[in-house]
Amino acid sequence: MDDETIHEDRAPRKRRQIATFFQRLADRLGRGEPVSVDDGQSVAVDVPPEPDMAVKLNREDGKTTLEIGLEWSEEDGDIDTEAATSKARFEVYEDNAGESRWRLVHRNGNIIADSGEGYVSKGKAIQGLESVTNNAPGAYVVDQSKDDNPPEQGGSNATFELFEDRAGKWRWRLRHDNGNIIADSGQGYSSKQKAKQGLDSVRTNVPGAPIEAPE
Repeated sequence: MDDETIHEDRAPRKRRQIATFFQRLADRLGRGEPVSVDDGQSVAVDVPPEPDMAVKLNREDGKTTLEIGLEWSEEDGDIDTEAATSKARFEVYEDNAGESRWRLVHRNGNIIADSGEGYVSKGKAIQGLESVTNNAPGAYVVDQSKDDNPPEQGGSNATFELFEDRAGKWRWRLRHDNGNIIADSGQGYSSKQKAKQGLDSVRTNVPGAPIEAPE
């Protein structure tokens, strides 16, 4: 059979975005789930239990290349080019004040993130959630109880802030570099670990999450 390139993507990525990609890959490999290979999580492959793995570090003509490859027989792993591996969806809705908002709803029914503010139009709300989609996967986490500071490079244009509210609940918010809060947890968690799990779920599921918006 002739060679076939099913998906190829080459572009600069910040370190945190790369780490998030591999974290998502590792989590799904560990659970035996199909692994998405694109940012939109629409191309997925079912990796068999024991593929061949090769790691190659090469230096040539002033460039360094790190190659990590998995290989298996074609019949051992199905490929889906119309996958929907995100486990969440964006819902755009109008609140009681007539403003447009969005929320990110996990398939288990839990709201795992929301806009935190109302927008003057549905279009503005969609722009807001698109900013979250672009920035959340690569955002660093700053624990404000420890006076953490994010690294100067390698993240995204936003930062997750993890904090304890006045009621003793743990929350997170995603703050853009311009100072605006573009998403928040929408609820308090009983522990810092639970709040981290919540924001990790957001970071994993925003890529490829479909948008449901009323006409």
